[in-house]
Amino acid sequence: MDIHLGSGSKLDAAAFVAAGKKRKRVVDEDADSAAGSGDEAEESYEEVKMPVSALESLTKDLKEVYTVLQKSTARGRLLAEQFRSANPSFEPICSHITKSDCLKARSAAFSTTPATICDRVHFRPLIRPHTDPALGHCSYLNTCYSEPTYAQSPSIPPLPSSQNHMSAQWPKPQLPSGLGAGGRGKEKAPCRYLHYEVDWDAGDAGKGDDVKKDTTMRKKPYRLGIGLGPMGKGLTTLPPQWINCDLRRFDYSVLGKFHVIMADPPWDIHMSLPYGTMTDDEMRAMPIPALQDEGLLFLWVTGRAMEVGRECLRVWGYTRIDEVVWVKTNQLQRVIRTGRTGHWLNHTKEHMLVGMKTNIDADGNLKFPPWVNRGLDTDVIVSEVRETSRKPDEAYGLIERMCPGGRKIEIFGRKHNVRPGWLTLGNQLGGDQIFEEDLATRIRTRYPERAVNVSTVPQYS
Repeated sequence: MDIHLGSGSKLDAAAFVAAGKKRKRVVDEDADSAAGSGDEAEESYEEVKMPVSALESLTKDLKEVYTVLQKSTARGRLLAEQFRSANPSFEPICSHITKSDCLKARSAAFSTTPATICDRVHFRPLIRPHTDPALGHCSYLNTCYSEPTYAQSPSIPPLPSSQNHMSAQWPKPQLPSGLGAGGRGKEKAPCRYLHYEVDWDAGDAGKGDDVKKDTTMRKKPYRLGIGLGPMGKGLTTLPPQWINCDLRRFDYSVLGKFHVIMADPPWDIHMSLPYGTMTDDEMRAMPIPALQDEGLLFLWVTGRAMEVGRECLRVWGYTRIDEVVWVKTNQLQRVIRTGRTGHWLNHTKEHMLVGMKTNIDADGNLKFPPWVNRGLDTDVIVSEVRETSRKPDEAYGLIERMCPGGRKIEIFGRKHNVRPGWLTLGNQLGGDQIFEEDLATRIRTRYPERAVNVSTVPQYS
């Protein structure tokens, strides 16, 4: 794209040529031939001193244009402020990992004053008899099946500085079937790589000399008007609902229609997995079309399932409109280098296909539901890995911003997937919890032998 700001402001294409390259001099062959100068008619080259970068070659006006283009828009800033977490639980991690390395780095930086460790999260290495520190840290760290701490919590627990640390109850997930702490599968060979745990002492709070307390009063943010979802108005969000069932045989027609579907199927990716899988034919036969007349489908895929997933979208009557990529990080916020899946490359990411129920207008164009909010989020999520098959919370936030309100269902969910405003289906959920009376009535009619109790919506003060 050429940008003109008056005369002489057009960006020269030569600015994008690598520095030190030679530029060919244009030779008028007819003129040289007429002059009869054979030696002078030969192609000649001249050294051209190129700029270090294309940006430096821009004129002053173009640099101003470039600066303006790089600034975030007012709409983007307002949306970021509106969807900011009210009670953020993010704890920044020190880039030096351990307290000793942090102290050394800060001593070098603050040579005039006695240095102390920073106020960020630090870790201590877990050295066991079988650990070989020379191997470096394990890519899975606290999600390593061979690590005993996996049975405690795959996520970083709240630090003692948190206000609710005394009552914090984080889940203690069960180990995947066939795998356990202290061994990998049948071999039972312990992991020899380094693992870490949070290194927190009672006196750590406030040690850092660069701790700044935010005492500024925040103004009430301006609320940018966005779509309110299918209902067109704000509604009270129901508590989490779930139904424990065999997803291959359950009658989906009793569930009604949904505006959003999210599914994380147990794809048969031709690898050893700690859970049962479904064949491609079983996936194609899933009665997904019965759940929607119009709306969005978010389908998690990985490995060969990316192609099968796209095929399933077509079979179910959906058009793929986008794709979200989850980049996985570990306990130290490093990108996972060794994935548990992948035949040719180690998988460090997962994909979530975004499909839309295929409805065509009179002109043959795809009809987009008017209640879908577009352009609010990016298509990349960077988030820490937790329990097996547990997806990042950011994915739910993305979906709920695209479709505020409305009915949402998650298929192939587990107990850690249940979420307010969602109905979760799975075979590891325990007793049912239902708050929609009409849904409970339809299930009782279809399955009279099934014990269905309608829970009462709790009243919050």
